[in-house]
Amino acid sequence: MKKVLIITYYWPPAGGPGVQRWLKFSKYLPDFGIQPIVYKPKNPHYPTQDQSLNLEVSSKVKVIEKAIFEPYSFAKILSKSDTESLSKGLIKSPKKQSKLQESLLYVRGNYFIPDARKFWVSPSVKFLAKYISKHQIDCIITTGPPHSLHLIGQQLKIKFNDLKWIADFRDPWTNIGYHNELKLTEASAKKHQQLEQEVLDQADALLVTSFETQREFQSKTQTPVNLITNGFDDESVRVEDLDEQFSLAHIGSLLSQRNPQLLWEVLAELIDELENFKQFFELRLVGNVSEQVIDSINKFGLKDYVSLIGYVNHQKAIEIQQSAQVLLLIEINSEETKGIIPGKLFEYMNAKRPILAIGPENWDVKRLVDETSSGTVFTYNDKQKLKAQITTDFKAYLNGKLIVNSTNINQFSRKNLTENLSKVIK
Repeated sequence: MKKVLIITYYWPPAGGPGVQRWLKFSKYLPDFGIQPIVYKPKNPHYPTQDQSLNLEVSSKVKVIEKAIFEPYSFAKILSKSDTESLSKGLIKSPKKQSKLQESLLYVRGNYFIPDARKFWVSPSVKFLAKYISKHQIDCIITTGPPHSLHLIGQQLKIKFNDLKWIADFRDPWTNIGYHNELKLTEASAKKHQQLEQEVLDQADALLVTSFETQREFQSKTQTPVNLITNGFDDESVRVEDLDEQFSLAHIGSLLSQRNPQLLWEVLAELIDELENFKQFFELRLVGNVSEQVIDSINKFGLKDYVSLIGYVNHQKAIEIQQSAQVLLLIEINSEETKGIIPGKLFEYMNAKRPILAIGPENWDVKRLVDETSSGTVFTYNDKQKLKAQITTDFKAYLNGKLIVNSTNINQFSRKNLTENLSKVIK
């Protein structure tokens, strides 16, 4: 059986989307003749935690760990709220940033390259070099963000030239939306680009989660770029009863930039114009929501129709997805985000409820939703089409006929995706 060492920052009890990908891959890799060994930090700073995910760690996975220096622990001394907001990605718009948050962003972007986990690189290389020599590891996989973990793989590859190194990009590096929020100097921006290029060129294989990132990396390097999306696990328990209200549910963080005022405007108009809509409509927001998004919702008069549920564990999130009348998927309207395919898209598909997505032009999500007939995708210029779709869904709801007939989603099951991954590893 081949041994693969997976170097990851996010591991249970980490909550949020970052932990799901390798938690699930490691569960199924033994089915394809691969023994997963996970290396993680002993004392991580996780902005959200989900203790229930500890129960999903396969008994076939060996976990090793080492302590890490966490700058966020010291930043909390200055401002716990600003530090936690940054670590959750809840960055305020430049006009609303405090001087302290501006300073924290500048320090994060220019003194912690590629990110605040850079101090884990050298001790991890030293520790893992001994482990690899002793345990005959066949392949290492680094997964980012945080992209500093790829530097661990880079240095181990130099020490063990025959060792296969796969760099997994759950999100892009220099081409991700928040990169421009870090107040980078010209020298810092060039350093990020240099490190990214070194990783792309020196890895034996690359993994990406979207068509756009695959195209981007293929234009930058000759290293094979393999597209393996995120996916869903077949849940043993399914919720049979749908919400009584006409619920539009969004699961996950709503950052300041991810604020679909177009949707709030449409919903406000439907409350005024569509008979019975105000009686049955409910907007359910599950996860961290920025103050700016809440202010925007209130500005459009939707306060009385909103349920702010906050962060819930993964199993509860699955239950909410399965009971919702409509599932909302929102992405920032920018060129950089057209290659972002949120992991929850695939769980939405498996929930078998209609997906209503709003995002940028030429968004990769549209291709997947259209191919699986799992919902509808709109741009930020599609106000009337969006309004018409919600009206259609509401009338179907009133008649008890709001369903979705999705097809060909089994390709995104975690086990099938792991089979594809095993071919890259071997």
